[in-house]
Amino acid sequence: MRTINGAGSLDDLKIDVKIKLAALWTSVMFCYIYADYFGLYRTGALQGMLQGRMGPLGPATQGVLLAVAAVLAIPAVMIFLSLALKPNPNRWLNAILGILYTLINLTNFLSAWAFYIFFGIIEIMLTSLIVWYACRWPRSKA
Repeated sequence: MRTINGAGSLDDLKIDVKIKLAALWTSVMFCYIYADYFGLYRTGALQGMLQGRMGPLGPATQGVLLAVAAVLAIPAVMIFLSLALKPNPNRWLNAILGILYTLINLTNFLSAWAFYIFFGIIEIMLTSLIVWYACRWPRSKA
């Protein structure tokens, strides 16, 4: 029987960078989902949806919906690709898309709604960590 008495250090498992990246993209996706969900509670949001409008994006045309779908699908697919791709393309794709989505998340600061700004800060931290982990990808010892 082991007792916890404060002596010694806690065991820690080294987590592969691919798992860290997949977990970060997953966290980004959850923030996107919750921010969009909370956005439905804004006054007039549902009326705008019923009128076929997408907030600052204007009318919900096929082009606008396709663009929004692509912006949201890429992080979702990156959860899998972060685990499946070989290290070199994985590193570059995560770094490039991490930078892109950090810039996209800066648009949250255009809103006057505090919850969008709050989620924007978290999303920027997460996508910045994606870039950081991708750039610091461990090298194999040859």
